[in-house]
Amino acid sequence: MIQLDVNGKQQQLDVTPDTPLLWALRDTLHLTGTKYGCGEALCGACTVLVDGAPMRSCSVPVSAVAGRKITTIETVDKHRVGKAVQEAWRTLDVVQCGYCQSGQIMSAVALLSRNRKPSDSDIDNAMSGNLCRCATYVRIRAAIHEAAKALV
Repeated sequence: MIQLDVNGKQQQLDVTPDTPLLWALRDTLHLTGTKYGCGEALCGACTVLVDGAPMRSCSVPVSAVAGRKITTIETVDKHRVGKAVQEAWRTLDVVQCGYCQSGQIMSAVALLSRNRKPSDSDIDNAMSGNLCRCATYVRIRAAIHEAAKALV
């Protein structure tokens, strides 16, 4: 049994220690907002926050995050920064197909949690591991700036 703190709830999971966090979230806990993209931690679709830092859940075993605070897209809007990011995403109509957006939002939340006035360069660096096949990068950057303004 592995014990995880997911979205503020202690969860006992009957999975092997090497089970990728992504599959524990999706298949065991039925938290399907975190997406499977590439399976190699290259696209960012599976991004969750672990102790506030973005992490690619497809490549990290559950044993590596036991005892750490895991936040998924399902509850990110319960926090001030998450609400601001999601509102900016809606206001600026960022989403096209939407598949990558939970990972994009989680990375944006991590950035704005540590830097409330990011430059374009800060945003590009923080978001560089998140790919968007629809190429909404300009709107993503604008939404992060919009959310930052709402947080001051």
